[in-house]
Amino acid sequence: MAWACSPEQNSLSSSAFHNTAAHFNGYFYAREEALAVEKLILRSLDDDHNQILRLFPKLDTAQARTYSKQTDEIIKMASISIQRHPNSRWVDDNYVMVGLARLFACDYQNAILTFKYVNQKSNDPDVRHRALVHLVRTFTEQGDYAKAEEAADFLLKEKLSNTNAKNLYLEKAYLFQVQGNYDRMVNNLARADTLLTRYDRKGRIYFIIGQVYQKLGFGSEAYHFYRKCLATNPEYEIDFYARLNMAQVARIDNKEAVKTVRAQFVKMLKDEKNKEFKDKIYYEIAEFEWKQKNLAPAVENYKNSAHAGMNKRIQGLAFLKLGEIYFDSLKKYSLAKAYYDSSLTTLTKEFDNYAAIKKRSEILTEYVEYSETIVLQDSLLTLAALDTAVLHKRIDSIQLAKENVEAGKKKKKKTSTSEGSDRSSPYYQTETTTTADWYFGNATAVAFGQSEFQRIWGNIGLEDNWRRSSKSAIERDDQPIVVVGNSNTEQKTIQGNASGNPKGKKTSLFDDLYKQLPKTDEEKDGALALIEEAYFKLGDINYFKLNEREDARALYEKLIQRFPHSELKPEVLYKLYLIAKETDPAAADKYANALKGEFPNSTFTKILLNPDYLKETSIIAEKQKIIYKEAYQEYLKGQLVASTHKVDDAILLGESGFVPQLDLLKVLITGKTEDITRYQYELGEFAKKYPESPLQLYAKELLDASNDFLAKAERAKGIRFIRNLEAPHQFVIVHKRDDKLSNPFVNALEKLNQDKFASSKLQTSNLAFNEELTLTFVLEFKTLKVAHDYLKAVEANILNHPDFTKYKFDIFVITQENFSTFYRTRALDEYLSFYDRNY
Repeated sequence: MAWACSPEQNSLSSSAFHNTAAHFNGYFYAREEALAVEKLILRSLDDDHNQILRLFPKLDTAQARTYSKQTDEIIKMASISIQRHPNSRWVDDNYVMVGLARLFACDYQNAILTFKYVNQKSNDPDVRHRALVHLVRTFTEQGDYAKAEEAADFLLKEKLSNTNAKNLYLEKAYLFQVQGNYDRMVNNLARADTLLTRYDRKGRIYFIIGQVYQKLGFGSEAYHFYRKCLATNPEYEIDFYARLNMAQVARIDNKEAVKTVRAQFVKMLKDEKNKEFKDKIYYEIAEFEWKQKNLAPAVENYKNSAHAGMNKRIQGLAFLKLGEIYFDSLKKYSLAKAYYDSSLTTLTKEFDNYAAIKKRSEILTEYVEYSETIVLQDSLLTLAALDTAVLHKRIDSIQLAKENVEAGKKKKKKTSTSEGSDRSSPYYQTETTTTADWYFGNATAVAFGQSEFQRIWGNIGLEDNWRRSSKSAIERDDQPIVVVGNSNTEQKTIQGNASGNPKGKKTSLFDDLYKQLPKTDEEKDGALALIEEAYFKLGDINYFKLNEREDARALYEKLIQRFPHSELKPEVLYKLYLIAKETDPAAADKYANALKGEFPNSTFTKILLNPDYLKETSIIAEKQKIIYKEAYQEYLKGQLVASTHKVDDAILLGESGFVPQLDLLKVLITGKTEDITRYQYELGEFAKKYPESPLQLYAKELLDASNDFLAKAERAKGIRFIRNLEAPHQFVIVHKRDDKLSNPFVNALEKLNQDKFASSKLQTSNLAFNEELTLTFVLEFKTLKVAHDYLKAVEANILNHPDFTKYKFDIFVITQENFSTFYRTRALDEYLSFYDRNY
């Protein structure tokens, strides 16, 4: 039988031998090796089921090196079979295996040559078609999509076997997937549907078809294919995500479908295998409920999702959704801000719309600040108006409610067994049950308010009767003179610690809140000013940043209603006019008439009457600048009349932003032509007329310089102190403001007065002398002898104390008449010389 092995023999027995040997000794082993390589390649798929799955893994040279021995073996086995059995009917099949090995090895050029060779030389149409199907895949992997589509179109004209037709549709679908053409992709997948076998992983392909239909917006078709996917009993993750995606595309007007989806969610949550996917399940439940406008369960499940797992992307998406709901639907901006901030810390910067999310978070930060300012200041003003007993009762009720809530939370935390809804998480946000307009019922708002109070007012001591005159002993150095009493009760208050509380005593909620209340008219005006500004800023944020025009309109109207004499009113009326003119012409006319009637000279009125006003004023300003240069040159030359005429001509051109510069030059001319009193008056009027102009600071500097000039002039005439040693005297200590000795000196002097001079009924106070020095003085002594005795007592008992020895200061006694001259002229050196000569 050896003769039958010869490749040249064409006998029946020879053909049978070569066909059998080529099939089982070459092609069979090459095919088995190719199947093993295909499995290795399939394992490289890194599926993200939230995105459309790839039909096939992408080939790459790095991975190809890991299975290079197998591809070399495929080529070797197929090539040996071709060489030893050239007349067998398996030669073309072996060439296909060689081409497939080269495709797997990313040797695309040789793979293309091999497949083309088979197409040209083979007499078996099925083998030629199979080679061309692989050629389509090779062109796709190479990135030559035009040639891939050309080869596929050629095959479509051929009569294909079911297997080749199925593989062609799948290859074409893959071609369109990598190009992002999902419409044509799903069309080819649908055509492959009836040709698929159980070996083709039908469940995965049906899942992909469902994903594509879902992406294209065909919910019913997507739902149908997800159900087909589940019917194939697919691998676990495909099954899991198919059920989730069914919820996303289910028709919410179909009660049966909604019922089915909800039942599936319950089943999925109970399934122990889904434990690590609970965050995703809760997220999809929330999405399903949100789509049906079921707000409360949607919010609850988004929260559950955020705390049920470790997937940062799902957690970030849940936080983002909660932020959007609280922002867009519930208008609870504090909670919206918290969730937006959490989403930013969880999502990566590569996330779609990350910049937009960050921008909205920044806007909300500003919005919440102003919103809470209004609530805080209104609450403080309301509490300040209450009787102390009523205030105590109300705050005690708040304290009790707070303690009950905290106790309830602790109890709930102990008894809660609900996994995935951890309320103790720092990310978990709960809605307050208190009303939005009562600030102190909201712990978060109170904490914010306390920090804001400290930022504005500092750490003010907490003590009773803080408005009484005895308080002046611990006022700042720049406060005006306030006489300090000397009763034992008040003395105890002064001697207290800095916080006004006994050491170690825990302050109550009443104490914490009471110190924040605006009690003086000045403090109440300050609180109202903060509210006024907050309404204005909130209106601007709604109008310009959030595009919520009606909300902006409501805030602007509230501002005018509460502050009818606000300096912001012209601008607010103009903005209200702009908001209303397109949707409510009648209201727009009302705002326009109010603006023109109340503020006829306002810039906003001029803009209303002439939309080109700003453009025209800029032209006027350029002309005025040219004239100003000429007028200033005349001023420098001393041609003051000519300079005045030019300034007047420039002002007559009209209103512009340059007019303050012209007015200031007129004031400077006044300083050259009028007396100094007139000059100082004009500088003061300029500052009042242009309070927000940068030139206002310069005008103030000029006024200060003028005052210094007057003081020096008076001093140049000679400062005369009167020697009247018989008159009553007062004791004075001069010390540096930066040393902050005002309070320590007052406390020490008060103690000395009480211990050794109680019968004299002395009074102690502070007075700012200049920017560097402060006066602490005691009055009054009926005779010079008593004054001198007091000075010596101060030196012995106070100035030699370690608390004061490291500081420099001057001490002396002075009559009231001389003190008036001394303080008016700030002539410290001159009086010290007078004191040395006469005392």
